[in-house]
Amino acid sequence: MAGAGSWALVPRCHRPSGRRYHHARFLSMPCVAYPNPHLSPANLASINSNARFRGAAAKPPGQNKSPTSSTAGQPSSPTVAQAPQSQASVRAPSVPPLPNSPSLAQTIGMDAQGGMANGDDILGSYHLPRPMPIWLNSNYGKHIVKGNFMTLSARPKTVEQGEWIAHQVVEHYRNLWNFVRVLHEKEEDGTTICNASTCPRMSAGTNHSFTWLNSRREPVELPAAEYMTLMQRWISGKIDDTNIFPTDPSGVSYAHNPSITTTPLSQLTNPGEPDWIGKRSGFPQNFIDVCQTIFRQMFRVYAHLYWAHFTEPFYHLNLEKSLNSCFSHFILTATALDMLKPHELEPMQPLIDLWAANGTFPAESKAYEYANLRAGERLMQLAGV
Repeated sequence: MAGAGSWALVPRCHRPSGRRYHHARFLSMPCVAYPNPHLSPANLASINSNARFRGAAAKPPGQNKSPTSSTAGQPSSPTVAQAPQSQASVRAPSVPPLPNSPSLAQTIGMDAQGGMANGDDILGSYHLPRPMPIWLNSNYGKHIVKGNFMTLSARPKTVEQGEWIAHQVVEHYRNLWNFVRVLHEKEEDGTTICNASTCPRMSAGTNHSFTWLNSRREPVELPAAEYMTLMQRWISGKIDDTNIFPTDPSGVSYAHNPSITTTPLSQLTNPGEPDWIGKRSGFPQNFIDVCQTIFRQMFRVYAHLYWAHFTEPFYHLNLEKSLNSCFSHFILTATALDMLKPHELEPMQPLIDLWAANGTFPAESKAYEYANLRAGERLMQLAGV
């Protein structure tokens, strides 16, 4: 594998011929506009409702918390299938779940003789196209800010776990929505960048495609644009459902201060009653399952943005650093909160390897743990870093 011809490098073009980009509104992405997780307890106590903590209290009554409206009706559910042959449904709780397969980083870290595989062997096992995507070049994997995104993902001690997860769901969805809006911009000929011709199926490269459950609960392949539209309606419907994401300030709870009590949480609830994350703040028993599905759907969209649209339009609009910043923060948060499992990261595993190797992911993070450093280090060598 030679470094010189590893990537399809393209000149940056702010206004490609025939494109009508209104990109000024997207140049300031809100990826790092999160509440400081190290606020004092006194300041955190001023957050008097989970709706306000998730950024919804300032809106007029009845207005949706999510960027999109669910007035079009609740679409059928997404599936959890990633590989083309997998067709599992996310809403079949009566069926015992299949055991999770090991992560890609874990299974390819050893060669056939049980020794340590080198970087080229690991990258070869990913079956990457040649030339490789430009976003795997370390020179194009940079961010708009420098620092440790773990500080933005860490839950403040006085914030209840369910509240923190709900906040992260809403904020990361808002970030992603800004990028999807770029794809929805109409061209001069009335088409969009992502359409049935350019992206006939929802995929992340040639190795991963995603299906949607239709009204008969059958998995079907859809054009990426249609898939993302259904995804937005589905997620918005969940976020705007007060039975799942309650907004009543009277239901807010705060995490127990460990310096005040050492009583286990299980003993603070009524004995014999079931307990779950978010129960004390009014979140339903299936809250975590819903949030995991939302994070899984957001990951799929990010994967499609990288594999199909990193160069056109994001690189041409100087938005690649914003995309990298939001996605790396998303991965750190999703893995830290157990919203995504290692095997679900496979479509973007090479980029996770790269960011672990170049220091974007701190060594103490789960994202770093899920990465294969030898593959990431090899990618850096190929880029001359």
